[in-house]
Amino acid sequence: MLKKERAAFIIDNLEKFYPETPIPLDHTNSFTLLIAVLLSAQCTDIRVNKITPKLFKLADNPHDMIKISIKEIEDIIRPCGLSPRKSKAIWNLSKILINTYDGKVPDSFEALESLPGVGHKTASVVMAQAFDVPAFPVDTHIHRIAQQWSLSSGKNVVQTEKDLKQCFPKELWNKLHLQIIFYGREYCTARQCDGLQCVLCKKMFPKRKNKREYNKS
Repeated sequence: MLKKERAAFIIDNLEKFYPETPIPLDHTNSFTLLIAVLLSAQCTDIRVNKITPKLFKLADNPHDMIKISIKEIEDIIRPCGLSPRKSKAIWNLSKILINTYDGKVPDSFEALESLPGVGHKTASVVMAQAFDVPAFPVDTHIHRIAQQWSLSSGKNVVQTEKDLKQCFPKELWNKLHLQIIFYGREYCTARQCDGLQCVLCKKMFPKRKNKREYNKS
């Protein structure tokens, strides 16, 4: 298959696998989504969803969050890892949201990426899932799968994001990035599939004989 054919094949098949794409991180508003995505860095969504109820019970908005000490936040989120850095980011970004954005999460990439602890991937998730703005958040898993499926040879997530945006229609980005995540977690994990094992890899590359090596981000 040519790349264009693979892209169409992926769209059709992932829609069959995952016609519904619920947001993996539990949240009630754009602020709690932002915090949950920030916490998910180097942590699983499952663990984040176990931790956030206690935090959001105390503060599900920036005004209440700054009433909690950084130490209290750190104690709650410790199981998510990187708790000293994440707790400071959560408290400081809450303060900025109050002082600069009237307590609301801004709906622009530039504003989000200026917040403490918020990089491009986090901003992309919030823009896509909170504001329905087309984005293609690329984490290390999507970066790996994009190379597994020969959609990108990028050496980092920045290049992979550009390549994937060129492969797929803009109106599908928000749903498709979740579909790829879901498929990767269930069928095409790093341990389960080396480019030769999962059903999509087999169908797209029937003549592939060697394990697929990829550039780590």
